[in-house]
Amino acid sequence: MLVRNLLVAIIIGVFAFSVIPAFAQSQSLLSVSSSKSIYTEGETIVISGTVTTVIGETPVTLQLFHQGNLVEVAQLNVANDGTFTKTILAQGPLWKNNGEYTVRASYGQGVVAEATFEFATKQAMVETTDRFEVDAGTSGTFDVEYSIKGGTVKNMLIDPDIYALITVIDSTADGAITLKLPRESIDAKVNICNGSDDVFIILIDGVEVTYSEKDTNSASRTITINFEEGDSDIEIIGTCVVPEFGAIAALILAVAIISIIAVTSKNSLRMRI
Repeated sequence: MLVRNLLVAIIIGVFAFSVIPAFAQSQSLLSVSSSKSIYTEGETIVISGTVTTVIGETPVTLQLFHQGNLVEVAQLNVANDGTFTKTILAQGPLWKNNGEYTVRASYGQGVVAEATFEFATKQAMVETTDRFEVDAGTSGTFDVEYSIKGGTVKNMLIDPDIYALITVIDSTADGAITLKLPRESIDAKVNICNGSDDVFIILIDGVEVTYSEKDTNSASRTITINFEEGDSDIEIIGTCVVPEFGAIAALILAVAIISIIAVTSKNSLRMRI
């Protein structure tokens, strides 16, 4: 019985070792990495790696991919100590796309290792500061100061039905936009348009995201929203927005209420007479 149990244990052990994933094994035989995690256009990308067992003059095949598309391919000689290196200048027609790039190294039969890095064009890294004139319907227009990195602002418009300022962007890379929101035009309060400040609801292409806020005062609130490459519509939803709750609209509403009270009082007086 003891011998039988021992044989079963040996068989299980052998089976466990035999099902170790081939990729995990290959990673122990081959490694690859980039010198930095983020590169910008014009920089030199340095890719290096090591093989544990040098097989004669067998080269390392290096491939560089972006979203499944092959950007670069090369065969590298392996030094006697098992190391290899490749430098790539990140500029030219093949370097117009921002985002994650995958380095894939292969050596011999089925030995593969991968690494990734982020890349951004110079245009994507430029920060633009400007102001946008927003059409507020019957309340005229108001300006929103903004700065954006990773894209451009195409439009800003008011959606009074949901108390929102919608900012339409063309995002060429992961980035951020900072907006200085005038309180008299859009705000978020605990009690509609009165009381203490409340949080805005921020949606990017229909998905709620977080934001940061700084430099808040009695006249404006400044918020920063991060976005990803390809994002388009940013909805900033508050509790009050022009033209419904702007200063002009409030004045017109007040005058209308006073007029109604005056007419009602006058009619009531006539009825008594």
